[in-house]
Amino acid sequence: MTDSVQIVYFCTQGGLMKKRIEDLTVIENRRLAESFFLIKVSSPGGLPEINPGQFVQALVTESPATFLRRPLSVHDVDRNMNTISLLVQIAGPGTERLSRLNPGEKLNLVYPLGNSFTLPSEGEKVLLTGGGCGMAPLLYLGRKISESGVQPHFALGFRNRSRILGHDEFKTLGPVHLSTEDGSEGHRGFVTDIPAFRDEKWDRIYCCGPEPMMKAVAAACIRRGIFCEVSLENLMACGLGICLCCVVPTTSGNLCSCTDGPVFNVNDLKWQTSG
Repeated sequence: MTDSVQIVYFCTQGGLMKKRIEDLTVIENRRLAESFFLIKVSSPGGLPEINPGQFVQALVTESPATFLRRPLSVHDVDRNMNTISLLVQIAGPGTERLSRLNPGEKLNLVYPLGNSFTLPSEGEKVLLTGGGCGMAPLLYLGRKISESGVQPHFALGFRNRSRILGHDEFKTLGPVHLSTEDGSEGHRGFVTDIPAFRDEKWDRIYCCGPEPMMKAVAAACIRRGIFCEVSLENLMACGLGICLCCVVPTTSGNLCSCTDGPVFNVNDLKWQTSG
């Protein structure tokens, strides 16, 4: 363990949480499409256990208008290289500053945060669906599913061809089905319009993306009796369940999506029948 790593314990509503605060080194910052960037950071002292669906809180420096950390889903993990990949979409001054990080610079993270997806059982047929930056947690999830002996399928939706993110790594794990709203690439429409989503029989569907898309996927899964988990993209100021700004109504009451989530079974969400 290096001097740049702090192990901290936070007392939250869910109990005692052990987390790391660490300066990781940026080794790559690559533009993927329009306002999307892939940032890869390295931990010289080794990584803790990170599960698919978990996220980090990134400290943004040299951005006077940015006071809070920015939550970013873990896009991928390479334990041989001790690296974490983060998919970033520019949405304001904080993420714009992150997009300008250079190799060699430090990025301070609190991690790993949140819960994780439930992995499928052997023999199950699974589909991972995402829209735009919502594809961020799906690569690592697909990798862990593949390592468990189940081949994942992907249904990825984008606004148009210019906003399609690199998906070559997804193709190494399983079949990839694309859709664009304007039909400029892949199937025309939304992920729910993709024939593989609409017509094939799935045991499990995992989803992350804009809320209207997740609601549509959830409604379809409930109608068809398919197990479905979604990763919510709520605003998260602290990531530790303290500020209560990411509360989501569930059948068990109001829960913090940063600690009780961000992954939820759609049957536990109050918006399960909408969309």
